[in-house]
Amino acid sequence: MSRLFEELDYRDTPIGPISLRRRFHPLLKVDVFEIILGDEHLMSNIFTVSEIALARLGLDTLAGLNPDSDEKWDIVVGGLGLGYTAGAVLEYPRVASLRVVEMLDAVADWHDAGLVPLDPPLSADDRCQIVRDDFFALARSGTGFDADSPGRQFHAILIDIDHTPDWLLDARSGHFYSETGLQQLMTHLKPGGLMGLWSDVTPDSDFVQRLSGVFAKAWAEPVTFHNPLQDKHHTQTIYLALKQA
Repeated sequence: MSRLFEELDYRDTPIGPISLRRRFHPLLKVDVFEIILGDEHLMSNIFTVSEIALARLGLDTLAGLNPDSDEKWDIVVGGLGLGYTAGAVLEYPRVASLRVVEMLDAVADWHDAGLVPLDPPLSADDRCQIVRDDFFALARSGTGFDADSPGRQFHAILIDIDHTPDWLLDARSGHFYSETGLQQLMTHLKPGGLMGLWSDVTPDSDFVQRLSGVFAKAWAEPVTFHNPLQDKHHTQTIYLALKQA
């Protein structure tokens, strides 16, 4: 049995102190890994349904647009976390490359050191590269998400960073969720490309309307799962939006 509680790492970051914790849950009889930012609970390995759904809903939508195509995909994931979105992306054979953009060195270091529970680790797949940079800064830049290929466009950009478009980890990311910020992101998508965005709450019709003002099509997919700690169901949201082909 693991220790009842262990802080695996603690760092100061530009947006506050962050820690990776592991504790043994006696009722679930599993090791629970958690990322804590300040006093906020960011993520846990026992609540991964919606993080995985971000990848699967996004890439299944992409596949459905051209079901007879064998074109390979180049994907960006914004936000590394415990790696479950990126891991789900790599389950798709059509993925040729995956760039995971993470601003916090601590989070990238945890993956490099094998401190997170994802198995197999992202490093086991040579299609995947972790980019240590600010996703939001890259989104509004002309260079985009690949410094070696300025202006490179991608088939899908999947984002799991803030709690919601209005509940931010860092106020500086707020511009991204405006129509102007979303238009800047869209320039990094190929024609017919897809943006996916994770949110911690139920669908927001106002945000869907904002997406619809930028993209050719936009909608929200609620994702409901059972919370074993509270013994009740919880609903989060995946927003999807398509660029004009």
